Amino acid sequence: MQTLPTRMLHLLSPFAPLFSERVWAHAQVLLAGAILAPGKRTVAAALRVMGLGHLRRFHRYHRVLSRATWSSREASRVLLGLLIRAFCPYGPLVLGIDETLERRWGKKIGARGIYRDAVRSSHEHFVKASGLRWVCAMLLVPIPWAGRVWALPFLSALAPSERYAAERGKKPHKKLTDWARQMLLLVRRWQPEREIVVVADRTYASLKLLDRCRSLTNPITFITRLRLDAALYEPAPPRRPGQMGRPRLKGKRLPNLSAVVEDPATAWTPIAVRDWYGEGERIVEIATATAVWYSTGLYAVPLRWTLVRDPRGAFATQALLCTDLDADPKRILSWFVMRWQMETTFQEARRHLGVETQRQWSEPAIRRTTPALLGLFSVVTLLAHQRMTRTTSIIRQTAWHRKVHPTFSDAIALVRRELWTHETFRGSFFLESGHGKSPSSVGGPPNRGGLLCSVMAKVE
Repeated sequence: MQTLPTRMLHLLSPFAPLFSERVWAHAQVLLAGAILAPGKRTVAAALRVMGLGHLRRFHRYHRVLSRATWSSREASRVLLGLLIRAFCPYGPLVLGIDETLERRWGKKIGARGIYRDAVRSSHEHFVKASGLRWVCAMLLVPIPWAGRVWALPFLSALAPSERYAAERGKKPHKKLTDWARQMLLLVRRWQPEREIVVVADRTYASLKLLDRCRSLTNPITFITRLRLDAALYEPAPPRRPGQMGRPRLKGKRLPNLSAVVEDPATAWTPIAVRDWYGEGERIVEIATATAVWYSTGLYAVPLRWTLVRDPRGAFATQALLCTDLDADPKRILSWFVMRWQMETTFQEARRHLGVETQRQWSEPAIRRTTPALLGLFSVVTLLAHQRMTRTTSIIRQTAWHRKVHPTFSDAIALVRRELWTHETFRGSFFLESGHGKSPSSVGGPPNRGGLLCSVMAKVE
């Protein structure tokens, strides 16, 4: 007897070959429990909300994360394929790379480190926090029924601190840019024919990373911030016939971009950016050209730089780089502003999916649980995409704030309602014994009807 609605099982069927039959049955229970649980996303909370709080063999569900044999990397590949098929079957794949801090404490969490808390810190105030640092790759796509771009996580990697690597004799230490490079090479292997565009913040403005992306057989276009004092040069002049010595990497030194900003002769072009960090259309001015970015002992990377300034002076002039010399500057800017949606996804994952509330101690469970919760954001989006329409009947409204388009809270509420109203969630042991109530609305407690019987049939 099935434990999930048929439509959900059909969507999740590509993940089934990654697990054994018994582990897949347990994984479905944890998936539904993680969606329905209102608070912490522990295994115990998932079992309680599924009506399995009395189960004596609860350790089998813990072992799905700590001991079972399955590949989270293969699960990421399957999830990316589902997202591409649903939201961007054609055109370039726009990916976002960013890191986030999962605040955790405890001596048994070996990879824990002390990092700057970007959420609580500011330019004037520095806040440190104990936790785990994750590098996440997300697919940036417009969601038709949401009316804006969403960042959908599909691949996450734990990036321990340098001290953690030194204590375990792991040399050299892998930096954030090394993790990002490996993740992007993995995505290129999964999607060898598609055009890939990657946007990231200044942390990933690394010559080694940029050179590796552009030197692939099918290059990856990388867009990130560029320092105004970066050393830019003209391209190396062509070699003369019979010239001796190694080829030159660069030509004549160019003025710093900070000098270009102050130069009255700089030609600024006004453009309209359609969605400027969620504020609607914004008019900005840009100046662009090509150059070679080089630092002694490192790589020489040809790039297109783009200066962005606000005619109203609301923000300081910024510089962006793109490894595609022929890219349209307006498109470069429109791609880069999509990056902000990753911060929204991190916030929504903490608020609605309980990221940072899990309590695993074993290293395999730690490395699996957080990527699974972040990936659950994308799974919920796929499940909601099957039911969403352009009407506003699915939007939950309040008297003090009117929403025009659905948000992730509406999407997860729709998925929960589908679970609660499914036939396998009716007439449970709890209802018969008087310990449960049927939900009268989407926001009510889950009706666990029939699910207990179906799960027990699979487990026993």
